Amino acid sequence: MKKLAIAVALAALSTGAFAAQGDIIARFRVINVNPDVSTTNGDAAGAGLGLTQLKADVKSDTVPELDFTYMLTNNIGAELILGTSRHEVTVGNGTSVGKVSVLPPTLTAQYHFSPEANFRPYVGAGINFTRFYNVGLDAGISKLSVKKNSFGPALQIGADYAISKDYFVNVDVKKIWIKTKVTADAASNLNLGDLTINPLVVGVGIGTKF
Repeated sequence: MKKLAIAVALAALSTGAFAAQGDIIARFRVINVNPDVSTTNGDAAGAGLGLTQLKADVKSDTVPELDFTYMLTNNIGAELILGTSRHEVTVGNGTSVGKVSVLPPTLTAQYHFSPEANFRPYVGAGINFTRFYNVGLDAGISKLSVKKNSFGPALQIGADYAISKDYFVNVDVKKIWIKTKVTADAASNLNLGDLTINPLVVGVGIGTKF
């Protein structure tokens, strides 16, 4: 009887083996993109218009996100995340100068621990390409532009937990490095400085495999 109980318990633990070599894992998450902002002063510093002088800041945003992981082995996967967020930019004590959208497709190589368990933590590292678009920034005396493209590293930690044979819940945290240059259009593209965003991206969602 005791052996039967142990066998049943082990079988219950193994039912969560929801991914193996060759599988594609799809997750739908809701993510919070929380920028960790730093700035520099550009050529406009002499006129008091550098980003640091202006106390430029970028607000957080919460959006849906879709990602796919291809399992190269039972433990190693490659994940691509697809999502976009829109952020308010402020200066001074919180005065809004408009919003800008960010599209940061990120590719990470992951190591999945305990592939046969219900609880499956993982870590990852990779690279992101960020595209800034739909820029609606206006400082009053001039519209503002940003450098459209950014490349940077990305780090990741997360876990999947099986709730059935085919579905699991997911918690995921990423640190993404993003940087752009801000210029004032009305002053022959006067350089206001570099805007470093470096968001912490925290997501919760549900997933399945194919």
